[in-house]
Amino acid sequence: MSEVRVIEIKKSVFADNNEDAARLRSELKARGTYLLNLMSSPGSGKTTTLIRLINLIKDKLKVAVMEADIDSDVDAIKIKEATGIQSIQLHTGGMCHLDAEMTRQGLDNVALDGVDLVILENVGNLVCPAEFDTGAVRNAMILSVPEGHDKPLKYPLMFSVCDLVVINKIDVMPYFDFDMDKCREYVHMRNPKATIIPICAKTGEGVEALAAWLLNEVNNWKNR
Repeated sequence: MSEVRVIEIKKSVFADNNEDAARLRSELKARGTYLLNLMSSPGSGKTTTLIRLINLIKDKLKVAVMEADIDSDVDAIKIKEATGIQSIQLHTGGMCHLDAEMTRQGLDNVALDGVDLVILENVGNLVCPAEFDTGAVRNAMILSVPEGHDKPLKYPLMFSVCDLVVINKIDVMPYFDFDMDKCREYVHMRNPKATIIPICAKTGEGVEALAAWLLNEVNNWKNR
């Protein structure tokens, strides 16, 4: 397998994460780099979704990815090999989330010149990552069908902070007791403004709509 850079991320030394995040957002805005924070449970299909998505948009935007995990470099290698884009792995040293300073440490190791979009694939869980502002322009999360349509009721903060909810693995809906209408209702209970996009990362169904959402987001942000 091809090698990727592995960056050991240390815990933030700043007391006020919100101030750090606002400062980072401002700096990224000045250089024209949009940061998307992508969260989900382990096994929801984040990396497979990213591969499909990036291959649809990489001719329109210059994209880089930061893969955050407690250990391993498996996902960063997958992204690099499947898309050819810049991809680095962030090791969190046991931390179950990234905050703004940890995100900055990762970005310091990305060649940002000319990069329009950096996608941060956060550590996989539905609790800790939702508690910390990473400095991203938007928060997105992936909910997979096997997890159940009631997850917005059980993890309110995650769904409250996310601007986009991607519902993945819709190809297996016939085999699970998953109610799409209920899921939409529960998501909008937490965040009435959240965009919901059903997809199947395995087959590609719905990923074009996801790509269109992201392209529109980045272009509108750049023009503001």
